[in-house]
Amino acid sequence: MTSFYQWECWRCQRLFAAAEVRYLCPVCSEWSPLTMVPDYAAAGRGRPVSDVLGGDFSMWRYRALLPLPEGGPAHPLETGYGVGGTPLVDAPRLADEFGVKRLWVKDEGRNPTGSLKDRASALVVAAAVRTGQDVVCTASSGNAAAALAGCCAAAGITCVVFVPSDTAPAKIRQLLAYGASVFAVRDGYEAAVQLSYEAADRFGWLCRSTAYNPLTAEGKKTAAFEIIEQLGFRAPSVVLVPAGDGNILTGLYRGFVDAVRMGWAEAVPRLVAVQSEQAPALYRAWQSGHVEVESYDAVSIAESINVALPQDGFRALRAVRESGGSVITVPDSMLGAAVHRLAQGSGVFAEPSAATALAGLAGLKGWGQLAADDEVVLVSTGNGLKHAVPGAPVDPQVITIGAELVAVERVWKEARARD
Repeated sequence: MTSFYQWECWRCQRLFAAAEVRYLCPVCSEWSPLTMVPDYAAAGRGRPVSDVLGGDFSMWRYRALLPLPEGGPAHPLETGYGVGGTPLVDAPRLADEFGVKRLWVKDEGRNPTGSLKDRASALVVAAAVRTGQDVVCTASSGNAAAALAGCCAAAGITCVVFVPSDTAPAKIRQLLAYGASVFAVRDGYEAAVQLSYEAADRFGWLCRSTAYNPLTAEGKKTAAFEIIEQLGFRAPSVVLVPAGDGNILTGLYRGFVDAVRMGWAEAVPRLVAVQSEQAPALYRAWQSGHVEVESYDAVSIAESINVALPQDGFRALRAVRESGGSVITVPDSMLGAAVHRLAQGSGVFAEPSAATALAGLAGLKGWGQLAADDEVVLVSTGNGLKHAVPGAPVDPQVITIGAELVAVERVWKEARARD
């Protein structure tokens, strides 16, 4: 358990006590996600690593650097659900192909619901259990929703998700299997996100939506801790990350920073955000030298990164710049080949959005941004079994609505009345 931590706003640099805020910075007028600032000495800096890390190899091994609320009962979700502890797959044939010293694939598809998003959801749900919250909601293009639904099912609390109406049927079926209440929003991902905020506020639910809830990036940073530990407590030189909202990239950056400050690694690796050319909002801001990200059309087949307005764009861009990295794009036409190339070169089967990391590596090599002594990690964010043909009809159990909170309220009251 973390002995002490604060929340910091990246815009105004104000610090807030752990119990003082719940979602965004309460001072800044612009959208301002919060970042955990641990007391590194209290967390164990300077002590042997074996004294700091505890338990099985899972995300909870790094509990000393996670912002769990003090007090309240722990749930077996925190030990027995198997989130994290994913393999770092050595891929020497891909290393030879791309002319780098070493190459590994962090296979996040091995998490319980098949994606890295389980890390964020597990932390949010653990916090909900500790504080007595019985309903958690989120907006998602699929993976974050499945992660939340699975974690809520494991913890025995209610899950409500808002997804775009063209979400892959395979992902919808997964949500329903976990018992989630699913709202398919005709007006797309951004409308689903807004509905999640409004519904949480209206009905008193806990909102898990990306970046809005600061626990999301903090859960995801545990993947960086694992990479450091799996490499013998040192950092790779380059990490490629598929990027839609930018929250995974932000989380990984925070994890590498924490590792350096704890003395577990000497430097933060160069972080490379990889986007689809058909959903390039981060890339356009990067190319223009902007610190803010503006909305741009998102029509990519890579569902998990098909985001018009990244919810964590400000922090993601800053993380890329501070790590000496870059933002690149790849065309959707490369993604099918990238899925097969990654699977056949490493044994990791990734969904198209996750395979953008490998496609991005080809771009880096072509632009002369890879060196022969580079040690590279590709973050494969989701399992290939989760992907289906975009645009197929959703399950009839799903309630399709527009961006109207009143529709959510009506359906929710009807469901409660039936119960």
